[in-house]
Amino acid sequence: MPEISSTYQMLALAALAGYLLGSIPFGMVIARVMGLGNLREIGSGNIGATNVLRTGNKGAAAATLLFDAGKGAVAVLIARAMIGEDAAQIAGLAAFLGHLYPIWLKFRGGKGVATFLGILWALYWPLGLAACATWLFFALLMRISSLGALGAAAMTPLWMLLTGHADMLALGAIFTIFIYIRHAANISRIRAGTEPKIGRKNSSP
Repeated sequence: MPEISSTYQMLALAALAGYLLGSIPFGMVIARVMGLGNLREIGSGNIGATNVLRTGNKGAAAATLLFDAGKGAVAVLIARAMIGEDAAQIAGLAAFLGHLYPIWLKFRGGKGVATFLGILWALYWPLGLAACATWLFFALLMRISSLGALGAAAMTPLWMLLTGHADMLALGAIFTIFIYIRHAANISRIRAGTEPKIGRKNSSP
């Protein structure tokens, strides 16, 4: 973490604002507005872009991806502008947890990959670029989307060190742990050789 220079009250405010912003289930909102149905009753029941794509509407899926990434980035940028760098990291973490465990959905949220990437872009854009490139490398190499997410999460602490941001290591470690936890089912399918490849219908959540 960076040096704590803000008051605990301000940091708590940043965390609360970040959590509430991160907990907005944009996938469900977009699906409802566009008449695509209830995501909980579609595919995996997940609220992320991958499940929105199962509705057959690529535009809705792209919008969900952008908004889920955007809410993480906005949480970081607002906290940084109004409070400071310590608050930016805390707001980013809170937004990430808000997406995973949104109060509006009884704490049953998404897997956090888009929000995680958006937060990294806002914290330090070369770091976000490295994480996205890592996701793309693993996803294209193995033709498995979830492997891209797992690879990006695992490599993020290393990218933080290489880009001179050791002050973000604790944050990076937390991201990695939670992304692996949320992808437990995917990991089991990868080990069993049953995780669907990119491009196939009914790809895994």
